Amino acid sequence: MNENEFAELSAGHALDALSVEDEQAYQQALAAHPEWAELVDADAHVAGFLAEGTGEEAPPIDVRARLLAQINAMPQRMPAPVDSAAETAPEPELALAGPPTEAVQSVQRRNWTRGLFALVASAALLVGIGWGVGSLVEQARTPISVQALEQIQAAPDAQTVTGQFAEGGEAVLHWSAELGKVVLTTDEAPKLADDRTYELWFVRGDKPIPAGTFDDSGEVTALLDGSFQPGDVVAVTVEQAGGSPDGQPTTTPIIAIPTA
Repeated sequence: MNENEFAELSAGHALDALSVEDEQAYQQALAAHPEWAELVDADAHVAGFLAEGTGEEAPPIDVRARLLAQINAMPQRMPAPVDSAAETAPEPELALAGPPTEAVQSVQRRNWTRGLFALVASAALLVGIGWGVGSLVEQARTPISVQALEQIQAAPDAQTVTGQFAEGGEAVLHWSAELGKVVLTTDEAPKLADDRTYELWFVRGDKPIPAGTFDDSGEVTALLDGSFQPGDVVAVTVEQAGGSPDGQPTTTPIIAIPTA
């Protein structure tokens, strides 16, 4: 038995689709060629992937139909029975006998099993890739600040504190020291003139550190820029459009939330 023939048996074994005779041949060949174990491991891995599926989301409704159509198109017919008249006809003395019907059927069965194995594995892989691409596209559409907020909320050390704007309204500060990320959320920030913007600051001791800007349009989910340290106070000031030109606050903070 060569390696290609063993590969066909290995696929059938992974799918638990071998006859008793083929299973015996598979075990004997594996014992005689332990170097083929890598092929067995690869087939087992693919079979395991097929068993696990692609997740809780259902695949497109036409996948099954397309897969079955391809399977039906595969050669599955066994050799036609030999005509009885031909069986009784005397054969020429020099005629060479062909392989037994059982052997032909066995080879065809192995080839079909290997083809089915590859087809199903490819279909499952394509479905998995399709879902993976969909997830990546969906993630790309999600703002980085929202992704950061979700990560913070899932972190074991996630913390939140609510603060009050000087003119009324609330803002919530979310942070994770383990992730080193801080997000400010609010839908109650006071309205600003068109030439003004809100600027975020990490106040470390008596030193303000610029941490990005945000506007007052609708719901705000602002990811602070820069390095966060536990104990920082997060403050918000009103600055000219684009932020403070010299990296220092020019107005009194309208909100300050400690993280200690």
